[in-house]
This record gives sequence, C-alpha cells and structure tokens, in this order.
Amino acid sequence: MRAIVLSLALSLLAQTLTAFEIEEQASFPVPDPTAQLRVISTADAGLFTPFIEAFQADNPGVAVDYVMVSSAQINAALAEEGERFDLAISSAMDLQIQLANDGLARPYRSMATDSLPDWARWRDRVFAFTLEPATIVLSRDAFDGLALPRTRQDLITVLRDHPERFEHRIGTYDVRESGLGYLFATQDGRSSETFWRLVQVMGGLRPQLYGASAAMIEDVATGRLAVAYNVLGSYAQLRDDLGRNIHIIAPEDFTTVMMRSALIPASAQATEAAGRFIDHLIETGWTDGGGRFAFPGITPGTMAQNASLRPIQLGPGLLVYLDRLKRRQFLEEWEAAMVQPD
Repeated sequence: MRAIVLSLALSLLAQTLTAFEIEEQASFPVPDPTAQLRVISTADAGLFTPFIEAFQADNPGVAVDYVMVSSAQINAALAEEGERFDLAISSAMDLQIQLANDGLARPYRSMATDSLPDWARWRDRVFAFTLEPATIVLSRDAFDGLALPRTRQDLITVLRDHPERFEHRIGTYDVRESGLGYLFATQDGRSSETFWRLVQVMGGLRPQLYGASAAMIEDVATGRLAVAYNVLGSYAQLRDDLGRNIHIIAPEDFTTVMMRSALIPASAQATEAAGRFIDHLIETGWTDGGGRFAFPGITPGTMAQNASLRPIQLGPGLLVYLDRLKRRQFLEEWEAAMVQPD
C-alpha cells in the first residue's frame, strides 16, 4: 500500500502530462528490473494490489506501473491518443471488443488462454478472467417490515407500493457517463421488457445517478440510498464491514454477469511480461488465493451452478450498441424514462 500512497501524490502531475483523465496511479518497483509493465485499468489499485504482488513473487524482475481510469478513458488513451501501455484491463467488455476489432490489440495465446471457454475469449486478443454478477444492493433498515425482492418484478412492486419510502433513495449508474453502466443497461434491455418497466418506476421516484459501484454501496450502507441497482456484486461482497447494513440480491429472473477482461494493446512494448500477467490473472481464478483476490474467477462448471446467471459473451454482438445511432436511440429512451421532469 505504501507504493499506492506515494503514487497518488503524483497523480495530479501525471494528469497534466496526459489528456486522458487518471483517477489513481500506483507504482510497484523491484530492485533490479528486467522489464517495466505499464497497466491501464478500470479497477481500484487497492483491489488489484494482491494480483500484482503475487505476480511479482513469481516474476521478481518485472516492475509494474498501474493507472486507474474510467472505461471510456482507456479507449481515449489507446484509440485517440496512442498512449503506450502494455496491458489494458476493463470491466466494459464492449469497449474492449471495439479496441480489438479496430486493430488496437495484439494476439496472444498460451495454455492458460486455451483453457478458457470460447465465450470468455475472442480471437486470441481479448481474455476474460472474472465472473462478476450485476446485483441489487438493499438497505436492511429501509426494507424493515417489507419482503425482500427476489426478482425485478418484485422490486417494481415494492417501489410502487411504497413510493414515500423510496423517493430520492434509489441509485443506479448514469449510463450516459459510465461504460459499465451502459453495458449492463443494454444487456438488461435486450434480455427482458421488465427492465424498461423498472427504469420507468425508478425514474418516477427521482433516482440518484452514479459513475461507480463503490459510491452506491457506501450510500446504501449509510442510509442515503435504500436501493442500488446493477451494482457489481464483487465490490459489494468485499465490504464485509457493511454486512449488517446491506443485503445483496442476485435477481432470480436473470442475473447479468460481467466478465472483466484483459488485452495487450498494439502499442505495447513489454509484450512478454504482459502475456505472463494475462496467464497469471486467468490462473489466479482457479484458486481463492486464501481470500486475497477480490474478483471471482472463471472455473470449470461455474455457470452450471446457477441457471439464472447470464454471462455477457465476448464477441462482435457487443458492438451493436456502440453504433452511434443505436447508442443515441437507447440513451434517448433511457433518459425519457429515468430522468423524468418534476
């Protein structure tokens, strides 16, 4: 953690040297480096530190520079500004596919990548290494005396029946700004019309819109929010200090599952180290790491354990809602329902 604190103090300086927006920066030096691995990622540096430290234990000559940005800023850095990074890790699967489809990712293949199911890798360029459900996080106090919803329709019913309890106390992603929020919303919209009914009901209760899961979880725990919709379950489960205040639900009608993915940018220089890090991420998912690792990995039989889980599959289908016309139409429909006039 010391490396993270030191690098955060330098983050403002780093932002003045780049046009894309850096949220957090961390350095993991080694005494006699043989390679310098530059990582750009959407995950909090603190959550990724155990992965990096475990990687360096097996690869003691690799120093790591870690930059945290939003998913949109990964694309800005790589596609628009041509920044040099050796590894791009993102929760926005559609934007990762877009980078690879546009020729901005290098091919890579190994025994570890070959072990992935077909739906968790794309053209030997994009590799998934986690399974992270989109969940509903509830305030236990807010639902005192009420039945906890198990499906989206249950949530619609309780919101309609008790509007005074939930007005201004619902949180969800601002899909106009959040790449992951947009991915979740478009996938939900494709899966069920119930999603649009829920958006309409939430919009009538004047929801709070967010850019990240962590802030929503915190606000549910403090009581500012009663409900947070489409929150990353992996982030919520990490907050064991909030366990008495929050309740996490994976909707039984269907649970959209995001797969965090990695690619080697075309601009990469430390390609060998980047490939080893991808292998490390995949193989880490086969063990629990003694509870050190934040994200649930892809293991054999994972999907068979819960029929309601619907992983978003890597592939060109994710590009549909990145089309400018499709995106504009979706956002107009979402905004009309979610951002209702007073």
